[in-house]
Amino acid sequence: MLSPRTAHLDLAEAASHFEEHGFAPLGRVLTDEGAAALAARAEALMGARAPHPGVFYQHDSPSGRYEDLDFGKGWVGPSDRYRKLEKLEADPQFGRFIENGFFARLTRQLLGADVFLYRAVLWNKAPRVGMAVPWHQDDGRFWGLDRAPFLQVWTALDDAPIEAGCLQVLPGSHRAGLATPEGGTIPQRALDAEDAGRTSVALPARRGESFLVHNHTWHRTGRNRTPSPRRAVSISFLDGRTRCRRRRRAPRQFPQLFLDPAPS
Repeated sequence: MLSPRTAHLDLAEAASHFEEHGFAPLGRVLTDEGAAALAARAEALMGARAPHPGVFYQHDSPSGRYEDLDFGKGWVGPSDRYRKLEKLEADPQFGRFIENGFFARLTRQLLGADVFLYRAVLWNKAPRVGMAVPWHQDDGRFWGLDRAPFLQVWTALDDAPIEAGCLQVLPGSHRAGLATPEGGTIPQRALDAEDAGRTSVALPARRGESFLVHNHTWHRTGRNRTPSPRRAVSISFLDGRTRCRRRRRAPRQFPQLFLDPAPS
C-alpha cells in the first residue's frame, strides 16, 4: 500500500514547513495500487445496499450548495454523492491505512509516544457535482477538546487538480489560533481582513500524495468540475493527553493508535 520512499523519508523539512506555514507536502505516500484499492473500497462503502456498521454518512445537498446540507439525514441508500464518510476506522481496510508504519513514525515525532485518533474521514466530490466547502478551521467548541488539536494528514485517493476542487490553504493562518471560539466556518469579515481569496495557495495533488495540515490553518476546497471523482482521506491525530470535556453527553473516548508494530 505504501510508497517505498516513506520508509526513509526525512521528516525534518516537512515538520519545519508545517510549523511555519501550517501545512507541508509529504509527497507520494501511497502507491497507485494502494490509492486505487482505497478508492475502490470507498466506492463500495457508498454503493452498498446498507450502511457499513459504525460508519457515519453525509450526503451532498440536492442543490450542490454547502448551505443547503441536511446534517441529520445520514445514510440515504446507495449513492456516489455522499460528501463524507466519517469513522473510517470501523472499516478494516481503511483501518489498516490509518495505522500504517509511516503514520506511526510521523505522528510519534510530532505528537509523542502516545497517539490517539480524533477522526478519520473520506471526503468525496462526485463528478461535476461535488460541492465546494467554505473556508474553515478544524477545531472549536463543537470538537469539545481540552486542548487544541493540530495534526491532520490529508491524502488524495484520486488526482486532485484545481478544477476538481483541490485543497486550498491560507499559509500562516494557524498562528493566530481560532478566528472565533466556535471554530468551523471563517466569518466573512475575517476573510476580508486577510484578503484570503488573493493570498491563499492551492495544493493540487496526484493520486497517493499527502499533506500535513494544521487544524487551525484556514482551508477550503472547490467544486469538482471534472468528469472524474475526487476522493481524499483526512485523519486527525491527537496526543495522549487530550481529553473530551463535553458535559451534555458522556465524554468521548478516543482510540489509541499504533499499539502494535505496523508494517511499513
